[in-house]
Amino acid sequence: MNRKHYILIAIVAVAVLIIVITGFGKEEPNNQLKVKAQKGEFEILVTITGELQAKSSIDITGPAEIGNSRDLRIREIKIQDLVPEGTLVDSGQYVGDLDRSEVSISLKDLKDELEKAESQFIKIQLDTTMLLRDLRDQLVNLKFAKEEKQIVLDQSQYEPPATIRQAKIELEKSDRAFDQTEKNYLLKKEQAKADMREASINLQKAQRKVVELENVISKFRIYAPASGMVIYKKEWSGEKRKVGSSINPWDMSIATLPDLSSMLSKTYVNEIDISKVKSGQAVRIGIDAFPEKKYTGKVLEVANIGEQLPNTDAKVFEVLASVDQTDSILRPSMTTSNQIVTDVFTDVIFVPLEAIHNNDSLSFVYTTSNKKQIIVPGLSNENYIIIEKGLNEGDEVYLSVPEEEDKLKYSGLELIPVLKERESQKKLNDQLKQKQAEDRKVMKENNRRNGAGSYKKN
Repeated sequence: MNRKHYILIAIVAVAVLIIVITGFGKEEPNNQLKVKAQKGEFEILVTITGELQAKSSIDITGPAEIGNSRDLRIREIKIQDLVPEGTLVDSGQYVGDLDRSEVSISLKDLKDELEKAESQFIKIQLDTTMLLRDLRDQLVNLKFAKEEKQIVLDQSQYEPPATIRQAKIELEKSDRAFDQTEKNYLLKKEQAKADMREASINLQKAQRKVVELENVISKFRIYAPASGMVIYKKEWSGEKRKVGSSINPWDMSIATLPDLSSMLSKTYVNEIDISKVKSGQAVRIGIDAFPEKKYTGKVLEVANIGEQLPNTDAKVFEVLASVDQTDSILRPSMTTSNQIVTDVFTDVIFVPLEAIHNNDSLSFVYTTSNKKQIIVPGLSNENYIIIEKGLNEGDEVYLSVPEEEDKLKYSGLELIPVLKERESQKKLNDQLKQKQAEDRKVMKENNRRNGAGSYKKN
């Protein structure tokens, strides 16, 4: 009796196991992931990363006199000390120091030039004094000599004519010598004045250079022009200026004090997507450091000319987007995740991108009715794609390829001509774009050759 009982239990268990196995095998296709075609609003997005920066800021700079003066020739100055980036400072508070070693050498050279100018001024002054004194003495002596000649002439009235004639000649020679010496004195006096003016100008110039440089050196300790947060200035290469970096007369900025109440997100859009981006488009902005924070904004500016960022091959275009909200946690240089809404469609059918499959020029989906439904795809975003024809709202499709998919038949064959026409139009557009690119290349080459020929002709 017990043995029959065990055999019966074993038979039932095997039967249940077979039912379970066969049951799972039949239901497996129905357990695949499937979704329904949705109808509603559809957004085309350009998703890019960016970096926060203030809409306006005040530059913290070195002495402006370095760039404004024609006499001070300083090529560059190193930053010797700088408060940590992110430091909150009040107006007039210490920010940093500039290296004085190079300008101290220049100051010593200028002081040496000043001493030379002072010595030259004194020398010219003494030489002029001695020269003019000698000339004045000569004039006095010549005046006495002329008077003596006059006395001799007066006393020769009763002398022979030859003696009288000789006295007159001596007097005339004395008059001429006096007149020549007097004119020479006047010329030397004017020349001395010119030499003194030149020496005085050189002396004043040397004094001014020393005073200017001493004034500049006194400003090598940098103070904040206003209250705010210190943010290091970026070089053209993207690196920030810090201790050891150099500034020059053409760019004296050391750091900035951004206005944190009005922020921007600066980003770069790939040349493939830049045609979609326009000023005024809405932007969704996220902060990588605070994922829970979400902000909105608008595209403010789109660069007309592309550029190539360091260590990249692709051309990109700079795009500035406003941040409409004000938040105390926002800081310059924070990384942002930006979604630019380039277009919005209403009442369209769309499904996930994973549901779309391709075979040559055909696009289709696997429906839960076990068919390969041909569809006409439209625009897409990162996750979904618009279905222009082939699906209705609520139609269910699989996200993956079902088993024995090669046995499934196509439906929607009437859409094949539409797909072929679209493919043909795409090829024509591509050929047109290629031809336009070649024409531009030829035109550019012709302009280059014409320019070179004109240059040679000239």
